[in-house]
Amino acid sequence: MLKRLLPAVLMMILTSAIAHAAARNPQIPVSGTALATFFASQGQAIDVDNQQLDLQTQSVPVPTAFEVHTFLSGTATAGIYNATASLPPLYQVFPGAAATGWFAAASFRDSPMRLVVNLFDASDAYQGSNTYLGADPSAFGFYVQLNPGPVFYQEDSRNPGARILAYNGTGARAGWTWFACETGPGPGGDYADFIILAQLQLAPTAVSRTDWGTLKQRFR
Repeated sequence: MLKRLLPAVLMMILTSAIAHAAARNPQIPVSGTALATFFASQGQAIDVDNQQLDLQTQSVPVPTAFEVHTFLSGTATAGIYNATASLPPLYQVFPGAAATGWFAAASFRDSPMRLVVNLFDASDAYQGSNTYLGADPSAFGFYVQLNPGPVFYQEDSRNPGARILAYNGTGARAGWTWFACETGPGPGGDYADFIILAQLQLAPTAVSRTDWGTLKQRFR
């Protein structure tokens, strides 16, 4: 299900923009087996209690393109926010209608600085595009918002405790990053309420190439 690589992403895969993330210390207790079961269903060998990353924000150069997938979405929305802002605007990537298997091709661009998001459903059908002026690639995080309800941020300091845990992808998803969100009242939880998979490389990856004709055909 997660074997697509969008041509836009292939044009510019993030190679070394994010340093290797250290292990979170201390690790956050994860209750139950829901998150471990989910990762196993995706072919991931991840110890949910001992392999959490200390990844509070990301920083990438311009231009950078990346792919984002959503799982177990329910009625929540999700996207990106500027980590340097005290009251950051929310740049929605996934609407409440998004379901497991939906994905987005996102890219940071300059002149002017902006985030461009092209959204697709699980059948690869194009669902629309949004452009967010002012999105800051030098310091951004992911958020999840219940509808209706509160916003949960990647940064622990913006929440009542850790609400989004980050993990390195394994196997076919090596170089990708998982973000597992707990939307319950807390503290603690199973962190399997909303899950994001992002192609934000934590190690260099060889660049794949495509041709302009293929790009135009995909995004026409």
